Amino acid sequence: MSQPKDTTRTHLWPVGRMCTPGCAKSLEHSVAKLRGVDVTNGNFAAGTLSVRYDPAKVSPGQIAKTIRSEGFSCDDSPAGVAPIPKDATISTPAEQAMPAHSHVAHAMAGPGKDPANGRDAHEGMHHGGDLHAAARDMQRRFVVALLFGIPLFIWSPMGLFQPPPVPFGLDKQIWLFALATGALLYPGWPFFTAAIRSLRHGVLDMAVLVLLSVGTGYLFSVGATFVFDGADFYEATTVLLIFILLGHWLEMRARAGASDAMKSLLKLSPPRALVRRGTEEVEIPTADVVVGDILVVRPGAKVPVDGEVIEGSSQVDESMLTGESMPVRKDPGSQVVGGAINKSGAFVYRATKVGSETALNQIIKLVQEAQNSKAPAQLLADRASTWLVLAAIIIGLLTFAVWFWWLGQTLLFAVTLTITVFVIACPDALGLATPMAIMIGTGMGAKHGILFKHAEAIELSARLDVVIFDKTGTLTVGNPEVVDVVVAPGRSDSEVLALAAAVDAHSEHPLARAIVARAGEVTERATAFTNIDGRGARGEVGGRQVMLGNRLLMNDSGVVVGPLEADAARLQGGGRTVIYVGLDNEVVGLIAIADAIRPSSRAAIEALHARKVKVAMITGDNRPTAERVAAELGIDIVLADVLPGGKADEVKKLQAQGKRVGMVGDGINDAPALTQADVGFAIGAGTDVAIESADIVLMRSDPYDVVRAIAIARGTLRKMHQNLAWAVGYNVLAFPLAAGVLYPFVLSPEIAALSMSGSSVIVAVNALLLRRLKLKDSTDAGDASFPTASAINPLRPR
Repeated sequence: MSQPKDTTRTHLWPVGRMCTPGCAKSLEHSVAKLRGVDVTNGNFAAGTLSVRYDPAKVSPGQIAKTIRSEGFSCDDSPAGVAPIPKDATISTPAEQAMPAHSHVAHAMAGPGKDPANGRDAHEGMHHGGDLHAAARDMQRRFVVALLFGIPLFIWSPMGLFQPPPVPFGLDKQIWLFALATGALLYPGWPFFTAAIRSLRHGVLDMAVLVLLSVGTGYLFSVGATFVFDGADFYEATTVLLIFILLGHWLEMRARAGASDAMKSLLKLSPPRALVRRGTEEVEIPTADVVVGDILVVRPGAKVPVDGEVIEGSSQVDESMLTGESMPVRKDPGSQVVGGAINKSGAFVYRATKVGSETALNQIIKLVQEAQNSKAPAQLLADRASTWLVLAAIIIGLLTFAVWFWWLGQTLLFAVTLTITVFVIACPDALGLATPMAIMIGTGMGAKHGILFKHAEAIELSARLDVVIFDKTGTLTVGNPEVVDVVVAPGRSDSEVLALAAAVDAHSEHPLARAIVARAGEVTERATAFTNIDGRGARGEVGGRQVMLGNRLLMNDSGVVVGPLEADAARLQGGGRTVIYVGLDNEVVGLIAIADAIRPSSRAAIEALHARKVKVAMITGDNRPTAERVAAELGIDIVLADVLPGGKADEVKKLQAQGKRVGMVGDGINDAPALTQADVGFAIGAGTDVAIESADIVLMRSDPYDVVRAIAIARGTLRKMHQNLAWAVGYNVLAFPLAAGVLYPFVLSPEIAALSMSGSSVIVAVNALLLRRLKLKDSTDAGDASFPTASAINPLRPR
């Protein structure tokens, strides 16, 4: 019985006005209550909310309305909503809240429709909230607080100097109250509203602590001004908030910097396209291009959408998408991808993919989905941050009770220490510890053509013990090539290759194509060509009989192998396919053909060994051939004579030995093994990034990208661990100091605020240092070159 069709959809909203990680949790709780919503996942670091929902029960507009009702900002456009099976990769298109004058926004917000299905032809071409604008808003609030705080400090100098007369003849306390209110109300409003929202949803976060500390000091001071006699905290609470705002402003700048990799991807798409309408060329918004349109690309211009070249030739730079450094030649019939740069000649092409279907937008979707996913360590940190806030509240109240009622200190002293405890706790550092590192790691990967599909893939790939490479098409080029030529005495390589190519020029067999490619231009073609099934071919060249094939053909034709017998045995023992070249009745040469090893394979394996990762090779070839490749590359484990269906079993055997296994394959024939492995690497995906069986998609056919992926993963995990260690260590030391354990040495609330803000900034800046990670390529590792462009064609037929 067939299963009912799953119409579940996933939408990624850019959300503005989130000021702490607790805002993301509150938003998750609120949206999750809607009927028809299955999964919600908020990401404070990226400023997004991912929602999986049933469109028959709830609409995107209702979800957006709920988001806004909680005090956040978002766009409710349904662009980017598409049916996604629950067990499939979540492609999460997003919407960009950009200024109207932005070229990128103009290109991405157009009204183009796909006539085939009525959906927005450019769905998914929008991305996340404007973190730079959020940083500027926090900067404005910091400046306002500072402008009020300076005169407040002048008229409340804590005995450092004699304050000037109060202006307008006001009472000094009323003047300080007015200044403090101005310094706290507008600048601190986002924290106060976020705290109330968090408490309403049962979430304890940084905003709650800010409200408790600033609110306690301010309300105590208001009471001392208007109700009872006592000291005030106006100056302390204002300086406290100034430091909090400074820290959040610097933190938001770091978060905005972490999102720059995604913005660079979004800017690849040109805002306008040149479309041929009849005999005229018309410039229209890229958003209005539909499948079937004929587009013209001039030298230096960007390719607007994906398509197939129908006129002209050019060299196209696809490095920003595939990571391939060399421009790729495009001729009629070649595929081009949106965002690539036309380097030389003009060409005309037909649009085949637009909107969310283009390679660029598929890449953006994957990166967004990875950034919005949570690593296992983050799930633990989220729970820990909630308990940390609760601990801060309890310790703060205990601090007041001990100092005021038990030790008999003054009310002012006890309240000061209580505020210090409230403000010194830093759950934000825990909340930012892993998302910031993941944002930067996934962005770095996308820049190098390495797409992590979820955060867990980063953690797992950093801990791999063994990496299994599929041989054909991964470690090897995947196309037969001439690797050796042996000639009889008195003959030359060029003579033997010319004879063989003259015959093989008539054949389309892969081995024949390899010989013709090695020989170069064929100056003379054989006559009387005859193909002999299972043996080879024959023809006449210059009036002489040329035999080309295996040993059986030579024996049947009475051709003597003679002095080349030993060479033939040697080549066959090395796993080569040997082609005998016979002229009349003697063998004049041997041509050895093999699936050539990729230039970067050896460097990749050496680099993995340097990282203490063992390398295995799995292949359906016989053991001599497999052993030959393994010996040449220095492979540790050889898995030969393995049928496609048995690859997953070989992965299981290694896992049964307690090893964490990565599998590198092409994502099609190797799908079961990729799924079974702890981490599946789909290599050579090009722009076909939606490979469900893989955890990491490598756009190029370069095995060294596995090394880069592991290097990025280890660097990211290292930053995650450093940030978590700092966040935990800071809070463990901070509470006793704030509570006055080292009395008479005590911390002031201002110093506590500076420490708390500094802790968040340190975590954010430390994550940004991941950008300094040096990713070597195979040439740095002593390799000759990358594979040729044809070997890594990202749009090869699959």
